[in-house]
Amino acid sequence: MSRADRARRVARRAAYSATVGGGAGLAGAGLLTVEALIARRVIPRTQGRPPLADGTYGPGSAPGRPARVPVRLVLLGDSLAAGYGTSEPTETPGAIIAWQVAQTVDRPVELRTAAVVGARSADLLAQVDQVRDPPPDIAVVMVGANDVTGRVRPSDAAGGLVAAVEALHELGARVVVGTCPDLGTVRPVHQPLRWVARQLSRRLAAAQTTAVARTGARTVRLGDLLGPEFDAHPDQMFGPDRFHPSATGYATAAGALAPSAIDALAEEPRRAHETVPAHET
Repeated sequence: MSRADRARRVARRAAYSATVGGGAGLAGAGLLTVEALIARRVIPRTQGRPPLADGTYGPGSAPGRPARVPVRLVLLGDSLAAGYGTSEPTETPGAIIAWQVAQTVDRPVELRTAAVVGARSADLLAQVDQVRDPPPDIAVVMVGANDVTGRVRPSDAAGGLVAAVEALHELGARVVVGTCPDLGTVRPVHQPLRWVARQLSRRLAAAQTTAVARTGARTVRLGDLLGPEFDAHPDQMFGPDRFHPSATGYATAAGALAPSAIDALAEEPRRAHETVPAHET
């Protein structure tokens, strides 16, 4: 029996004891932590930093035509927002969203990426500080997976996210949040613990959606939208490490976020604590 198998056996015994004693929720979180540690040993670590995709995308100024003011787009969050595992800048979600926005609004888009691999919601405010000057027009945030594997309470994670959204609103940015993905689709995490991962992911996504709605920002429920496709086609949607998306997976996620970013650009900038209608995709 391997060391990983022994760890799983101990964890499952603990889960059974906790369930009998009424502590199933805590046991589930502990089980996920064990599986996350095991998965990290299985997932290859050959990939370095994500490709740097920052730059200007879309149409330039034609001769005799007035220069078009660029849209300033920022990507905040964790490895998903950074495009970890991609091999080309054009495969990152930031680049894909920037191209789609530029083509739709017929303006150049200046992309800046402040997302950090391994980031949690509590790290978002530091990322906002990196994109204050010049202030962004639109911010896309993708975060949540590391909060789940790090056993951060959904209310605390949602609070960190809202603080960042409100800080972005104070800068005059429209904000689109891609909520926690469905970690139950990740194959290095074995059943029955993938079921636990799915429930914890959904719980955080719900908390994120409710909290962000109060700010007037838009949310895109990535777990609900993309989970079934990632679950049905893991060989296509996941990269070599079986944890992060492939180029196809990133393109699918970016395609789900881009329409909300385009719609948000048509709105007036929000300010923190304003009473505004909520948006959800």
